[in-house]
Amino acid sequence: MKPLDPRLISRIGPARRYILVTAGLGFLTALLILAQALLLARLLTPVLSPVELADDGLHWWGRLVPEGARTLATGLAWLATVVLARTAVSWLQERLAHRAGVRVISQLREMVVDHVASRGPRWDAGGRTAQVATLVTRGLDDLLPYFVRYLPQLALALTVTPVMIVVVLGLDWLSAVIVVATLPLVPIFMILVGLVTQERSERHLEAMQRLGARTLDLIEGLPTLKALGREQGPAARVRELGDAQRRATMGSLRVAFLSGMVLELLTTLAVAIVAVTMGFRLVAGGIGIETALAVIVLAPEVYLPLRNVGMHFHASADGLAAADAAFTLLDEPDAVPARASLGAAPDPRGRAIEVVGLSVATPDGARLAPADLSFTAAPGVLTVLRGPNGEGKSTALLALTGLLAPSAGTVAVGDAPVLSAEAAVDEASWLAHVAWVPQRPDLGPAGRTLSLGQRQRQALSRAFDSGRPVVLLDEPTAHLDRASRAEIVASMRALADAGATVVVATHEDDVLAAADAVVEVTAARTEARA
Repeated sequence: MKPLDPRLISRIGPARRYILVTAGLGFLTALLILAQALLLARLLTPVLSPVELADDGLHWWGRLVPEGARTLATGLAWLATVVLARTAVSWLQERLAHRAGVRVISQLREMVVDHVASRGPRWDAGGRTAQVATLVTRGLDDLLPYFVRYLPQLALALTVTPVMIVVVLGLDWLSAVIVVATLPLVPIFMILVGLVTQERSERHLEAMQRLGARTLDLIEGLPTLKALGREQGPAARVRELGDAQRRATMGSLRVAFLSGMVLELLTTLAVAIVAVTMGFRLVAGGIGIETALAVIVLAPEVYLPLRNVGMHFHASADGLAAADAAFTLLDEPDAVPARASLGAAPDPRGRAIEVVGLSVATPDGARLAPADLSFTAAPGVLTVLRGPNGEGKSTALLALTGLLAPSAGTVAVGDAPVLSAEAAVDEASWLAHVAWVPQRPDLGPAGRTLSLGQRQRQALSRAFDSGRPVVLLDEPTAHLDRASRAEIVASMRALADAGATVVVATHEDDVLAAADAVVEVTAARTEARA
């Protein structure tokens, strides 16, 4: 796991701008920290010095803070100004961090959703939609601490730490040697703890995706489970997955607290070495008190950014793991090949839809479902696609909508081509002529309080009242009672009699009895076709 993912910089515009601004604010913070440390040394020296001060203990750096700051009034005024400036910079940094983090997460979510949508409706055959839903919601939310806490500290580590080392070197070379010798211990321990953190974060994300996938599957199949009296069956499994996520979360928290404790202890000991050495040298008269105070105040500032980098990096490791999973998904090649444009779609009113040799390969490429499907759907005719489950009835309707690219075959309106494996008309212009109702229609937030049958009836009612010349229905009576089925069949019959082109995928006897034309849909293995 990299401390700074280059893909965030190269692909996400707000991340690039934020990193540049953060670097500038980090350098300004370094100067303010330096000024504050020198002012404290100026103010405290007259109080702690047993003799009157004759020399400037800050050497060359004393030019940044005049000796007049030793007086209480002048020194406090300068110190208050510097503290207020640091507060303003910290507030600005926090504000920009939150804004940039929210924008980056929002843009990354859009990229993932757009990429998944571009892969076509059948991409979910591998069961990954639930994992993607968990990733773009709770998973990427964990990326916010990375921007709010980690990146600012990384900028400070790259600016404050080098500046403080140079200043300490100018004040006392022996203290600088101690600081430089102990400073590498911080990243070494960060790496050691990071190896454990990476594994924990990956396990946490995996547990969260498993729980999300299981929960979404349960919600989707809950009507069927309730109808069979098995709605309590998955409770134990969901509880186990919840416990697994809880253990993974607590494990990540334990590692984060452990890393913070280790780094805190390490930096405290390093600063203590500088302070103890300085104390002995003060007693021996080998160093001035003003110099010693400046070094002691500056020493913790050398270690603090690195310590915070380690602590906040491990705290935001879950977000980095989610970002890595998002970019891995984005790097997958598109499943839907690019097709040439045939321009605007022809108007299908009063014209038959000709389907010739339509074949669609399954995601694993082992079968064609449907295979070599040919039929004519004419206006005023109720055309029914019939066949066993898995033979490709729903897939054929998806291909007719233009949302799924066929592997072979053509669809045309009269003599005007609509789509094929190599070319297609403008999707929006074709969908403007088509009303499509899938097996499980999604009515958005308004439909969440409705049963599956109620959603089905509302979606069918919208399609019947849309006035569009082509109506595609996938198992329109599957979730309805006998009376509702009869009503829907009568509405389909009336719609076809009014001149619409109605194509229905079903195996219900009521719909088959009302059909004007029945088309058998079959699948075939690709090896057999070869």
